[in-house]
Amino acid sequence: MREEKIINYYTITINPIHTGFEYVVMEIKTNPNEPHLVKSLLQIPQLKMLDGIFGEFSLIGLFIFRNKEEFNNGVKKIDDIMAESYFKKYQFSEPIKIYKTHGIALSQFTSKDFQLDNIDLSILEILQTKQKTDLISTYDITRILRKQYSIDISQSTTYNRIKKMEISGIILNYTVCFCPLKLGFQGKYIIRIKPRNPSDYDRIALKLEKQSEITHLYRMGSQFGLFAIIRVKTIKEYGTFLKNLYSSGEVEDTFSSFILDEQISFTNFRF
Repeated sequence: MREEKIINYYTITINPIHTGFEYVVMEIKTNPNEPHLVKSLLQIPQLKMLDGIFGEFSLIGLFIFRNKEEFNNGVKKIDDIMAESYFKKYQFSEPIKIYKTHGIALSQFTSKDFQLDNIDLSILEILQTKQKTDLISTYDITRILRKQYSIDISQSTTYNRIKKMEISGIILNYTVCFCPLKLGFQGKYIIRIKPRNPSDYDRIALKLEKQSEITHLYRMGSQFGLFAIIRVKTIKEYGTFLKNLYSSGEVEDTFSSFILDEQISFTNFRF
């Protein structure tokens, strides 16, 4: 599968509830003659997803920042990039609650008090972004911490910290980033959902997080307050998903966006 480029690299799934990370969805209207904007945005390391879409906006991205300071610095960079755009039209929205990430429903995990320090965050970053096609060892992580992060700890300390993050539910699983198209997933959609009764948001979200087509599910502070990323193998499957969604009688309206192309792979999801 590596030779066929089905598997891209090893990674981990991090529980967003316990980390205190700042998640930001950004929508951008661009001109086809502005490829430099995409190139500049891709230089921001906190950008984890960037897709081309149909509609009022032409790009949608997901940023994940470690803290408020990193968030503020990241927004300043984005503002500087967008100042050079033709339309200068973009908007941010932050999830109020995350129900599902990378195909994993988060309601099954109990909340535990665990404070991450800079060493823990650096270990998570290495496990998530610096693994290749071979699994990384705690010796490798310790060496990277020393050389690239100026953090000098022992291999046993690295091992113990990883174990604590596994037990506490910070590290949800060890997985691979793969190519969905080569596994038959022809369609990626973003859907925004408006319930008939605003008081039903949480109950509906807990039902939706169980559906395998939904890989990510967020509660947003907008009229269409549920934001989901959908992966299906055919358009017909998405049509069936929508039909079942409305048949419950709990949904008043939806707004769907078809993903034209994926600039950044965001594809370590369960199916």
